[in-house]
Amino acid sequence: MFKTASGEEIFVIDGHVHNWNATKANQKNVHGEQFINCFFAYHSFLSPKEKLWTREKFDQYGGEQLYQDLFVDGPDDMAIFQPTYLTDFYVNGFNTTEQNAVLKAKHPNRFILNGAFDPRDEEAGLDALDELAATHKLKGVKLYTAEWKGASRGYKLSDPWAEKYLERAQKLGIKNIHVHKGPTILPLDRDAFDVADIDVAATNFQGLNFIVEHCGLPRLDDFCWIATQETNVYGGLAVALPFIQKQPKYFAHVISQLLMWLGPDKLLYGSDYGIWTPDWLVKAFMAFELPEDIAKETGVVLDLDAKKKILGLNAARLYDIDIEAQKRLLAPEQAANAPAPSSNITLQQVAEAT
Repeated sequence: MFKTASGEEIFVIDGHVHNWNATKANQKNVHGEQFINCFFAYHSFLSPKEKLWTREKFDQYGGEQLYQDLFVDGPDDMAIFQPTYLTDFYVNGFNTTEQNAVLKAKHPNRFILNGAFDPRDEEAGLDALDELAATHKLKGVKLYTAEWKGASRGYKLSDPWAEKYLERAQKLGIKNIHVHKGPTILPLDRDAFDVADIDVAATNFQGLNFIVEHCGLPRLDDFCWIATQETNVYGGLAVALPFIQKQPKYFAHVISQLLMWLGPDKLLYGSDYGIWTPDWLVKAFMAFELPEDIAKETGVVLDLDAKKKILGLNAARLYDIDIEAQKRLLAPEQAANAPAPSSNITLQQVAEAT
């Protein structure tokens, strides 16, 4: 929960978190090392100095650390697990639904558990999706169109098998399709993350919501032109948001374009934990104001109402979360996490009492 200076409480749903294992023991080959090296470079470049992690911690921080960073030290009330399997690079997968389900089971009111699919698995993968959806009652999946699989170095949502999977997802009630369409990560191919295929998928599957993670960066213009006409396309702010500290002018450009083209109802906050932690991201976002010249040029505002939508209300709508009911469910856990009240008794008062 984030509290404003006036005491207003803002419910925060972190739309993009991971619990990965990138240790040497889990790396299948050099590509596993390259991938986590690239993640760590993003972390090192955009994090405030006081928020930098050691490499050992970054490779595998674990569920207890994740919970602490999101819900105790951070303002998140809920978080959405976005799996990334990468089984060509990691022995037991990088960040799987099965791994995330362990923490979901321990804290059922805190986490939304998303699944994943890969259309290159063809018929067998459809059966696996049926089973995954039945086991975890999925409302969303995360897709990684640049993921390697054997000789294949990616796929498009317009591929025939991809359309079969989207059709199956729709039948299963998996309505939220999160797709990584953003910065490339070594060794994956930049063009395999191109946002263009979102246009085809969103038109063909009106019953699905397509949440474009990372807003298509570095293809922001392409994404905006698609998302403004496709009513079921949304933008996830993971990776875009951390620029708020290092390059605030760049972030101002990105968020103003998104607000101008999509509006505040189609944007979702995401920390991309554990690349970054939500404590400083949410504080910076709440304090951020659009420069006057950009606000005037674009005609947009980033006021408290817009920030509340981005930080939680929009995700709640997509995932059918009743925020007031959720607050009641979380109240015992919130109370347990609250710091003990500090004593105002002075040493002199102690001496006088004795």
